[in-house]
Amino acid sequence: MLADQFTIEDLKCILREGSGADESVDLDGDILDTDFESLGYESLAMLETGGRIEREFKVSLDDAELAGTNTPRSLVETVNARLSAARAA
Repeated sequence: MLADQFTIEDLKCILREGSGADESVDLDGDILDTDFESLGYESLAMLETGGRIEREFKVSLDDAELAGTNTPRSLVETVNARLSAARAA
């Protein structure tokens, strides 16, 4: 069964578990519009994050699409669009 929605809390959990968190970054703060790079997540960490999202939420994210999501808000929106499309299919 597909999840109804991918939330910022889901993303924070995946970021912490998959790549860890830079101790100087407060993921519990308002990070929605902060660049992933500023949060300490480089391209390799984001590929791992994308892979975990695909496995856990049963959606497909291509590398170009993932590269185009440079903030938590844009990644949450992208995943939710994929979830909506999968439910509609």
